[in-house]
Amino acid sequence: MRIATYNVNGVNGRLARLVEWLRETAPDIVCLQELKTDDSKFPAGALREAGYHAIWHGQRAHHGVAILAKSGVPRAHSRGLPGAPSDVHTRYIEATVDGLTVASAYLPNGNPTGSPNYEYKVRWFKRLIRYSKKLASGKIPAVLAGDLNVVPTDRDIANPWWWREDAVMQPEVRGLYGELLGLGWVDTARLLHPTETIYTFWTTEQAYAKNRGFRLDFLLANKALVSRVRRFGVDSSYRGGVKPSDHAPAWIDIDPG
Repeated sequence: MRIATYNVNGVNGRLARLVEWLRETAPDIVCLQELKTDDSKFPAGALREAGYHAIWHGQRAHHGVAILAKSGVPRAHSRGLPGAPSDVHTRYIEATVDGLTVASAYLPNGNPTGSPNYEYKVRWFKRLIRYSKKLASGKIPAVLAGDLNVVPTDRDIANPWWWREDAVMQPEVRGLYGELLGLGWVDTARLLHPTETIYTFWTTEQAYAKNRGFRLDFLLANKALVSRVRRFGVDSSYRGGVKPSDHAPAWIDIDPG
């Protein structure tokens, strides 16, 4: 079974590329981020034609997350990250799919540092840590996937010095990512490829051509799932071509339960 995550940077504007990727690589479960559309304009019909059922949590022009599945409509647990009823950003969705708990998350970017945006990023990350504790240690296999807007270490970015002031590089944010892993979540990319250069995001086409990227997109497995993880990869070629997202899909293959 293949589980993937993909920040599409506008699901309608990139729909042709998304459908192309789905048909060519055929993942079983997909977590999408940055839909940038309200719920009424989510392209459920086009995705159904491509072979996928979907649930989504959208917002006009901003944010937005979804979960796609071949096997049937995912059974939603939560639309929105619990813990702050006044937070209207659509950054989290969670469901049961094929016996797994699957969460798609899009953490705030947080720039510039020292701003309310950065403070919101930190608060949101702390909420995610509090909320996901039970998922991390639970008996139900779970995957937390998405664009977490953190570069965990300098080896996860091509030019760390240039981006040292960016919110994704801050020691506080890296520390929160460490706290998330401390709950029991396992970074599947580093589980299988502990020292390999892995990027999932490139700021420009020129950066992509030179492979000067960031690792911002993650598939975290909980204790009940990690022993089933067999492969990790990034479909980096989909960062190229016509009208691509600035992210590439990342994925894991797991053994059946």
